[in-house]
Amino acid sequence: MKSITIDGSKRESVGKKATKALRNAGEVPCVLYGGDKPVHFSAPELAFSNLVYTPDAHTVVIALGNDKFDAVLQDIQFHPVTDKILHIDFYQLFEDKPIMMEIPVHIIGTSKGVLNGGVLRRNNRKLRVKALPKYLPDYLEADITPLKIGGKLYVTDLPQENFKIMHTENTVVCQVKRARAAIMTEIDEEEELEEGAEAATAEGAEGTAEATEATSSES
Repeated sequence: MKSITIDGSKRESVGKKATKALRNAGEVPCVLYGGDKPVHFSAPELAFSNLVYTPDAHTVVIALGNDKFDAVLQDIQFHPVTDKILHIDFYQLFEDKPIMMEIPVHIIGTSKGVLNGGVLRRNNRKLRVKALPKYLPDYLEADITPLKIGGKLYVTDLPQENFKIMHTENTVVCQVKRARAAIMTEIDEEEELEEGAEAATAEGAEGTAEATEATSSES
């Protein structure tokens, strides 16, 4: 998995006043968990743009002077009005300890159902995966080529090498649903067929009545 380096500085004070001063200076207060003790640090808000504002998954190298920590983003808080980053929690990675992480799903192929007028619905754009850090995938591939209208792709259909997808077997990744236009077309066709059948029945009934009437007249 690709990694992003965040250059930051350790925080000596973690009080409200110090935190407010950091934010006013364009810094984001952060905490790194998972080690012997939490590590408090800060970094410029722009340093997190490639980590936060992207659909891709990344691990992080947190560089604090001579100390470097491998980590993943665990939680993030935004301002409810301005959407500025208020706080970020990271979780430290260790080579011998599995980690769970949300991994994006990439769709590949062209569905037969979509080609026939169906609509692709993506039920889960990300899936939670458990693996050792070195085996964390950049993304999961979902091949929709075989999907017909009404078909579903489950997590069990995705390749899982050196990692485990932490969802139940019946979790749907994506599916091809029948488009409303296709449904309406079928309804119209059925109505036309019904009307045609009714007309044919009526014509047959009229013909039978005429034949009966003609036979009666001859008698």
